Amino acid sequence: PMADLYQLSMAYGHWRAGRHRAPASAELCFRRGPFRWGFALGAGLARGLQGLRRFRFGPSDITYLRSVLPSTTEEAFFEYLATLDTSEVTVTAMPEGSVVFARVPFLQVKGPLLVVQLLETMLLCLVNYASLVATNAARFRFLAGPNVKLMEMGLRRAQGPDGALSASKYSYIGGFDFTSNVVAGKLYGIPVRGTIAHSFIMSFTSLQEVQPRELPPLAGGEPVDLPALAELWLQQVCEFLQTPLEKANQGELAAFVSYAITFPHDFQGLLDTYCVRRSGLPNFCAVALALHQLGYQAIGVRLDSGDLAKQSKEIRRVFQACGTRFQVPWFANISIAVSNDISEQSLEEFNQEGNEIDMIGVGTHLVTCPLQPSLGCVYKLVEVNGSPCLKLTEDEEKMTIPGTKTIYRLYDAAGHPFMDLMALEEEPLPSAGQELVVRVLGRLGETSKVMATTVEPLHHTYFRDGQVCEPLPSLLEVKNHVQVSLSKLNPAHSRLHDPQPYPVALTERLHHLLIELRQANQ
Repeated sequence: PMADLYQLSMAYGHWRAGRHRAPASAELCFRRGPFRWGFALGAGLARGLQGLRRFRFGPSDITYLRSVLPSTTEEAFFEYLATLDTSEVTVTAMPEGSVVFARVPFLQVKGPLLVVQLLETMLLCLVNYASLVATNAARFRFLAGPNVKLMEMGLRRAQGPDGALSASKYSYIGGFDFTSNVVAGKLYGIPVRGTIAHSFIMSFTSLQEVQPRELPPLAGGEPVDLPALAELWLQQVCEFLQTPLEKANQGELAAFVSYAITFPHDFQGLLDTYCVRRSGLPNFCAVALALHQLGYQAIGVRLDSGDLAKQSKEIRRVFQACGTRFQVPWFANISIAVSNDISEQSLEEFNQEGNEIDMIGVGTHLVTCPLQPSLGCVYKLVEVNGSPCLKLTEDEEKMTIPGTKTIYRLYDAAGHPFMDLMALEEEPLPSAGQELVVRVLGRLGETSKVMATTVEPLHHTYFRDGQVCEPLPSLLEVKNHVQVSLSKLNPAHSRLHDPQPYPVALTERLHHLLIELRQANQ
């Protein structure tokens, strides 16, 4: 199992003291919303549950632990570790893909104290980055709007292969449509997309290099020499666009023709290897029109440099003009994709300038989360042996909320959540229409009265008796749940910049317990 050494040291301490089987409860949450947003998307639950099912110390694990723990460690402790499993562990959590607010537990773990503590690092490792990158992806989706396609293409920039696979998986959950990562497509069923690189285009110098040269019409008939046909169309396109024929790079034209012969149903061009206006665009139009003459339809272009928003508008005008001039109606709607170190700021600039972009490829700024490289989830004990416990600190944000709890989301008449409420597990379910007296975190010294139109318990029981006990949704179902969860938020809480703080509150009874423990420990 994934664990840090200090957890094994503590486990031995609990075992020596005879406390290892004491019933305990822990919670996993984050203290502050990432990217200055008020919330995150909870992700990594399914991986965490898989880890719980597989939790075992095998013979090789025990052998290694003997070598790193002090030589005074009793042999009986290692024998005990070899018997451990999660058959007495219960996990409750919000459904994967749910909106989770700061300091509200995403999941809760109950079980024997020693096992509950040993699970800490594994669960933090599997939830932290998953939730962070899913949230980052949701921000990109928020800026791009619902209609632009988003492709994750961060495999070569991610923190190793594990980070890359996680980024592909959880950015899809967060709102991306495609990945360039073939392994992620194979493992997770994520739709895979890709274009061509500049290296493919640079590898050609002339049309003489194109092999094979012929392409049969879609409707059947004699194969046609596509390089020759493309040259004829290039003359017409350059004349129409008033660009010099000699400025259209012949190697680029050869690359486009070769790609079109190989993929006549999926032809797409990368326009900026040389000059977009004088070479890339005329060459693409020529090959696309040659394919059209044979019954095929080009699917798109990509830009990877320059003022992407401005160029997209210029290219759209050329496509529309060519569609009209050459009587090819679909030409006006050819997809325009962009890439090139795309960030949140890039998307904001696209929106400010106006654009004709249909697809955006995002790599580094998605998978590495440079605006906040870690979510900072924490895993804290809240109850041991039936006694609530408290981490006391001068910083209220870092103070834990004691006791095993039930979490509720309160909705207003418009269907927007307006508060998350933490109550002790034994407290009765709050009712819709009932006036509730609560204490909001951050201003615990005063009471607030609220009334909810709808009350939703947030946690489901996912793991019990060593087994996952609730069917887990598919990746696509989690992705859809994300969009439903986000759509319920009040725009004041979901806006990217300076969102209105979302209140998280305690019941009066839970607040009384907090004060009681705080006073007892001072």
